[in-house]
Amino acid sequence: MDKKTALITGGAGFVGSHLADLYLVANYRVICIDNLITGNHDNIAHNLANPDFNFIEADICNGVNITRDIDLVLHFASPASPIDYLRWPLETMRVGSEGTWNILELARQKQARFLMASTSEVYGDPLQNPQDEKYWGNVNPIGPRSVYDESKRFSEALTMAYYRKYGLDTRIARIFNTYGPRMRKDDGRIVPMAIAQALKNEPLTIFGDGRQTRSFCYVSDLIGGIFKLSQADIHEPVNIGNPVECSVLDLADKVIKLCSSSSGIVFDTLPQDDPKLRWPDITRARQMLKWEPQVKLEEGLNMTIEWFRQNQ
Repeated sequence: MDKKTALITGGAGFVGSHLADLYLVANYRVICIDNLITGNHDNIAHNLANPDFNFIEADICNGVNITRDIDLVLHFASPASPIDYLRWPLETMRVGSEGTWNILELARQKQARFLMASTSEVYGDPLQNPQDEKYWGNVNPIGPRSVYDESKRFSEALTMAYYRKYGLDTRIARIFNTYGPRMRKDDGRIVPMAIAQALKNEPLTIFGDGRQTRSFCYVSDLIGGIFKLSQADIHEPVNIGNPVECSVLDLADKVIKLCSSSSGIVFDTLPQDDPKLRWPDITRARQMLKWEPQVKLEEGLNMTIEWFRQNQ
C-alpha cells in the first residue's frame, strides 16, 4: 500500500516540526513548508536525509504549487507568540487570511483532508472559565493582540465556509498553551522565558501580579491530540490542551525549584488585553477523540529544562 502524504505549513516551527516527526513515524510522507520567519531550520535538520521528508522554504501567502498528490494538509503557519505577532503584525494577518485561503484552495484541488491550527486566543480575555467550544469569546478586535486573535477567528470562519460550500473535509484544533523542546528561549512565552532566566539565575519576569492562569500542555500530548483529530470525523472546533489550571506565579515557582535556581521574581506591567484566565474544557476531545493529556506539569518541565540545558 502506497504511503499517504501530509503537507505541514509552518513545519519548521516548534509544533510543526514535532508534527513532522509524528507523521513520519506514522508512515506518512511529509512535505514541510516554512518561510522561516519564526521557524528554525535546526528543528527539521534531523529529517533532511529521510527520503520521506521534503522541505520547501516558501511563503504560502504568495501561493503554493505542489505537483504530487496530498492526502492531508496541516495548516500551522503563523507567528504564535505575542513578541512575534507584535513584531510582524501584517505578516500575521496575511498568513491567517491569504495564507489560509491559499492552503484551503490547495486542499480542495487535491481533495485532501484539511486541519487548521487555531488557538485559545479566539476566546480573548474570557468572561467564562473554563472555555468550551460553544463560547464565542471576549476579543478586542482593534487591540494590539487582535492581529493574531482575529486572523485565527477569520481562519476558522474561512475553514467552515469551505466545509459548507465545497464539502471540504475540514478540522479545527483550538490549541491552548503548549511547551516543550524546540521552543525559542526569546519567544516571550512564560515557559521558555522562565527556564532561560532560571538557568542563568536571573530574576524571572512576571507580567501583572502573576495570578492570571494558564494551562500548560506538553508538546507530545498536543501532537497526539492533533493526530487523533486528523483521523476523526469532527468538523466543529475541538479544544486541545491541558485541563489543569495553573497561575503564572505558581509556574514560575516550579521552574525555579526544578532548575535549582537562585532566581528571584520581578514584576512588570501586564500587556493590554492579556487574558486573565485560560482553562480549556476538553469534554469534546475526551468524548470524541478519546484523548486527554498524560504528561504531568513537573515531568514535562523537567524534560524541557533538560533540553534547554543542552541547547543553551
